[in-house]
Amino acid sequence: MNMNGVLSVLPSPADLRTMTRAPRRDLLCGLTVAVVALPLALGFGVTSGLGAASGLITAIVAGSLAALFGGSARQVSGPTGAMTVVLVPIVHEYGANGVLTVGLLSGFMLLVLAFARAGAAMAYVPAPVIAGFTIGIACVIGLQQVPSALGVRTPSGDQVVVVAARAAEEFDATPHWAALLLALGAAALMLAGARWKPTVPFSLAAVAVATIVSEALHLHVTRLGTLPSSIPAPSLAFLDVSRVPTLLLPAAAVAALAALESLLSASVADAMRPGERHDPGKELFGQGIANLAAPLFGGVPATGAIARTAVNVRTGATSRLAALAHAVILAGIVAVAAPLVGRIPLAALAGVLLATAIRMVETDAVRAMARATRGDALVMALTAASTLALDLVRAVLIGLGVSVLLALRAAMRGTRLTPATTDELPDAAGTVTYRFDGPLLFAAAHRFRRSLADVQDVTAVDLRLSGLTAVDATGALALKDAVGELRDRGIEVSITGVEHGHRRVLESLGVLGVLPVNPNSNRGAIPSAAGAAAP
Repeated sequence: MNMNGVLSVLPSPADLRTMTRAPRRDLLCGLTVAVVALPLALGFGVTSGLGAASGLITAIVAGSLAALFGGSARQVSGPTGAMTVVLVPIVHEYGANGVLTVGLLSGFMLLVLAFARAGAAMAYVPAPVIAGFTIGIACVIGLQQVPSALGVRTPSGDQVVVVAARAAEEFDATPHWAALLLALGAAALMLAGARWKPTVPFSLAAVAVATIVSEALHLHVTRLGTLPSSIPAPSLAFLDVSRVPTLLLPAAAVAALAALESLLSASVADAMRPGERHDPGKELFGQGIANLAAPLFGGVPATGAIARTAVNVRTGATSRLAALAHAVILAGIVAVAAPLVGRIPLAALAGVLLATAIRMVETDAVRAMARATRGDALVMALTAASTLALDLVRAVLIGLGVSVLLALRAAMRGTRLTPATTDELPDAAGTVTYRFDGPLLFAAAHRFRRSLADVQDVTAVDLRLSGLTAVDATGALALKDAVGELRDRGIEVSITGVEHGHRRVLESLGVLGVLPVNPNSNRGAIPSAAGAAAP
């Protein structure tokens, strides 16, 4: 790796100078984001299985480092609902130390992705996959809150649907109405407040009201419990090198999710502030540094947080100082108000996260995408269902796979082999001219071969390939086989109009060696061969 590659992902002096443009505004934005982030960090820490303290530590340590080293001026990072979905089964199987090791390994993997400039691949994720991914995450986050909202212990199980159903059964046997009413009240206040005053952080108000009510009425509900008043010293005591090989696959899943969600969140920030563009390589580098550091202090893996990033942009943040300030303010809250924060009922945090899950789904956008095409609706539904039934990484892979298949199907339908009706040169007697339009790829190769080889009652075939847009090895071999079948039947074949870019594939597979070149080839075209299949 050369020095230029390293420098390309480090923050530049210009990136840091922007922090001095409007410090007062950025500090106020950071305060607003911290107010929003506090209950979410606590809630996602609890949901992940490592506790509220881990969520706060992640927001402070990862949030500050990602702000300094990331590629987006307005991105806010920390624990997220999507990440907790992946972490819960890891906690069940490998324990807390396993999660910390996974976070460390994922940090290294994100650095590798950053230096490989893999961030640009985010542009190729289809919108229906992202929509389905978001719907699935919202459903999982909502289901994860059911035990705390019902005031029961979290039942054992890996599937959130099963866990939620078991929690409902336990509640039915021994109802805990105080917890349920606190959760519903917090969710209702947050949702109603968001409709009334979208810019006001009602999540903190909901938690505060629920805490005051529970204290005043001496309600018997589970609280967060004791929180540390300072960030612990960094330590690698959790690392067991012998377990690293077994944790590589979970770490890869965490790294993939961290990259996907962080780049998606940064893209959302770009869209909210036209003219601003994040650097994908730097963003992955910043997330890598953040995830390397967070486990050393007991924090869970972090990603860019879409909701907190959106609040940061909407409140007018101008630089990364706002995200950095949010982390510092959270550290101050931990130092000053840890005992007070520890009195927050878990049910109140569950209500906040239930409301967050509901607000994640933009119903108008989902309806519009569902009506766009049947293929888009299918991809969105499959991705959402896979997120709920499997895990996030496999859900995205399934969504991408189905999208690719649908794209190939559309490309195959757009590939045509048709008799030419007009041409500068008249056909000789007994010669039929065919025009090819579209790509000749593996999905269309069989139909192309069948269509061309079925030509009847001619002595010669002239293939006009000026409309060919792409050809792969399978398509080229199909052309070679079809030409061979025609020549075995005594039919001569020639080609015209092949573009220079297709020549290498055809030459490497020996197609040019079996095809004579029509001297009346289109102007400047290089003799070659390829084709396309009839729909």
